[in-house]
Amino acid sequence: MREINLREFYPEIYKKDYVVSLPDEVVEALMEFRRGDTAYRIRTYRYKAYFSLDCGDNIERKMRRHAPSVQEIIEQHMEEEKLYAALNQLTEKQRKRVYAHYILGIKQSDIAKMEGTSVSTVYESIRRGLRRLGKILEEN
Repeated sequence: MREINLREFYPEIYKKDYVVSLPDEVVEALMEFRRGDTAYRIRTYRYKAYFSLDCGDNIERKMRRHAPSVQEIIEQHMEEEKLYAALNQLTEKQRKRVYAHYILGIKQSDIAKMEGTSVSTVYESIRRGLRRLGKILEEN
């Protein structure tokens, strides 16, 4: 059993000294947490990551470890099925160009070179395909 001052660990809760006796395992867990928190603050300072658009501390760290729920996975799969079903309703050229540009990440100029057409033709085809895709998805 070791004695610790809870004000050192929780200064926002304990404004005055509050000494308690705790088992060694609990004290070691508290110390490990403190070391991890200190290391995180040092890394934040060292890499100048002072500001965040998130509203609370450590949100970025928690989100990296976020595992999607079964419901989220199913919803994502259903959205992908709707998207691919809508893509199949486009003309063949529009489907290939939209898929190549947005799904595969190929530049419009590279698509034009592969097909032997002008960039403006590919651009216009993709624009029309997206407009049609939006109408199809709105209907469903």
